[in-house]
Amino acid sequence: MRKGTSRRDFLKQSALFGVSVGFWVGTERDLLAQAEPKSALDKINFACIGVGGKGQSDTEQAARFGNIVAICDIDDRPLNKMAERFPEARKYHDFRKMLDEMGNKIDAVVISTPDHTHAVAAVLAMRMGKHAYVQKPLTHNVYEARLLRETARKFKVCTQMGNQGTASPVLRRGVEVIRAGVIGPVKEVHVWTNRPVWRQAPQIMQRPKPEPVPEYVKWDLFLGPAPERPYSSVYHPFGWRGWWDFGTGALGDMGCHTANLPYMALKLHYPTSVEAQAGDVNPETYPSWAHVVWEFPAREGMPPVVFHWYEGRRDGQLLRPPKELLQRILDSGVKQIASSGCIMVGEKGLLYSPSDYGGEWQLIPRELEAEAKKVPQTLPRNKDGGDTGMKAELAMAIRENKPEIAMSNFDYAGPLTEFILLGNVAIKAGAKLQWDGENFRITNNSEANRYLRREYRKGWEI
Repeated sequence: MRKGTSRRDFLKQSALFGVSVGFWVGTERDLLAQAEPKSALDKINFACIGVGGKGQSDTEQAARFGNIVAICDIDDRPLNKMAERFPEARKYHDFRKMLDEMGNKIDAVVISTPDHTHAVAAVLAMRMGKHAYVQKPLTHNVYEARLLRETARKFKVCTQMGNQGTASPVLRRGVEVIRAGVIGPVKEVHVWTNRPVWRQAPQIMQRPKPEPVPEYVKWDLFLGPAPERPYSSVYHPFGWRGWWDFGTGALGDMGCHTANLPYMALKLHYPTSVEAQAGDVNPETYPSWAHVVWEFPAREGMPPVVFHWYEGRRDGQLLRPPKELLQRILDSGVKQIASSGCIMVGEKGLLYSPSDYGGEWQLIPRELEAEAKKVPQTLPRNKDGGDTGMKAELAMAIRENKPEIAMSNFDYAGPLTEFILLGNVAIKAGAKLQWDGENFRITNNSEANRYLRREYRKGWEI
């Protein structure tokens, strides 16, 4: 690279000599082959924050499209394991130090930490001009989701949230079919989940007894922006999902997956209201069950929508959509209702997806399939789909300098996450809330606005 040309400028310029983004609009193509680097200079330098659990596969997939130059984790066990896989990557426990020391060597970050540190890491990186791949849910609270979207726009970076169903050709076909009106106007959506699969209410609603911090865990860095509390193995490495301070519960964990197909297909944006019924609500852990209902206004010729979410067990029974609706699906020949899924209810029929990721669906009655086959393709196709396909989209977006190539970029993922996490606000508030999305405020319950964001521990403010 010539003197005065940054790596980011080089990647933009080199795209002019590669494949035009025009391929993205046509028929299904092998995006992985297009996105993989053709030379050493064509490689994107990734820094991976959180390399255990989901972070392990995220790091390995990112490596297909560039160099892993830095890895960061608060736990030495996954950090050292990943260091064996990428011995040239510099190791860090604190992503703030990593970005400070290696900022000029990093093009993009991959963030796969617990939910409560997503936004702090992403905002810091994007303000330095780094592109960002952030696991779902995009953030820990509603305010952070808005902030990430605004920050990505301001600093003109390419972004992607890791809800891998977005890359599925089957999900995108479902979007086209619904938008074409095959099942008629949709006024009602039902989404349910088999989560939680971790401990929260009613099994646990009080903090566990403190334990000695293991040598391999940097507990203060795990806490990040969250209030200080003693270490317990109940929180790390997996149980954090069920705690208000760290996770986002069943709704945050799976909503950005299972609600993705209807949210995209129906062109939903800001809801006008949200309310929730929930069991065993407490200040420490997420509830034992919840039924959340959002109302969306009419938009682009589509009618208003009432959107339902079901999680957990009530009186020993899994929460599910109304029995008569499920019976319509069983009467169509489906042998068993899936443990997670969604139903869009149209005037002419249903779309039923038994998949968290929208990668499988069917129309009811089956006669609608003939009409669906006539619907033209209007969305681009990612042949490979899934997690690796999501990284391929981000890599191509960076090289082409076109953020829209990554279809779960923060302009889409931000509002999706806001909508989902407003459900947790309603669970805390215990009342129906009127939402003014444009002005980012709850209009009928000023006290509930405090649940839109958190207080940040000193040194972790954003």
